[in-house]
Amino acid sequence: MAVALAGQLREGTKKSHTMAENTGFVACFLKGVVEKKSYRKLISDLYFVYEAMEEEIERLVYEEHPVIKPIGFKSLFRKETLENDLKFYFGDNWKNQINISQSAKEYVERIREVANNSPELLVGHHYTRYIGDLSGGQILKRIAKKALNLQGNDGLNFYEFELIADEKKFKEEYSLTLNQLPINQKTADQIIDEANQAFTYNMKMFKELEGNLIAVLGKIVFNYITKKVRKGSTET
Repeated sequence: MAVALAGQLREGTKKSHTMAENTGFVACFLKGVVEKKSYRKLISDLYFVYEAMEEEIERLVYEEHPVIKPIGFKSLFRKETLENDLKFYFGDNWKNQINISQSAKEYVERIREVANNSPELLVGHHYTRYIGDLSGGQILKRIAKKALNLQGNDGLNFYEFELIADEKKFKEEYSLTLNQLPINQKTADQIIDEANQAFTYNMKMFKELEGNLIAVLGKIVFNYITKKVRKGSTET
């Protein structure tokens, strides 16, 4: 039995999406205030998150899990793009220079737990991260490129989905795939709850990154930049 999961996910995560956009780190980012040390830490943490997610997705696809196999789009995978960016920021020895933060560690542990105990809930994490990256990628890329004074795609590979020629068409296909997953309404509700949890884990990561920003900007300037609440790009 399939349910209209795509629309339910979109509506069911609107509040979390807006809350995430109003964390200090993201609010600063969206206003063009991007500090290099914090940004490098962000992509380091995202590397660990996507490494876990993609390992689990590939395993579940191989095992032909009925809910995960349909969403195993390799065109969305981000690990390799993050490796390229980390090499740019840290050099060839980047693996020995990055460490996972406590918030990212908790996020990874949750991904592993879900993948092993309730794999269908991984859909919530998949939707929150990948579709968020695809939807906002080009905007964030332009902001980061200007703020960090980068040339070409150097250090910005994470935002490039080279295997997706038409973003709109892909998202339509993705939504159709979600709506055809073999789940009932109870499972759909659990996936939506998990997607909101994924937002919470992301917000914890963003919160942990604020320390560097405050150190560079000063508390007064940081508070001034982040005081206005954004309505949120998913709100109508």
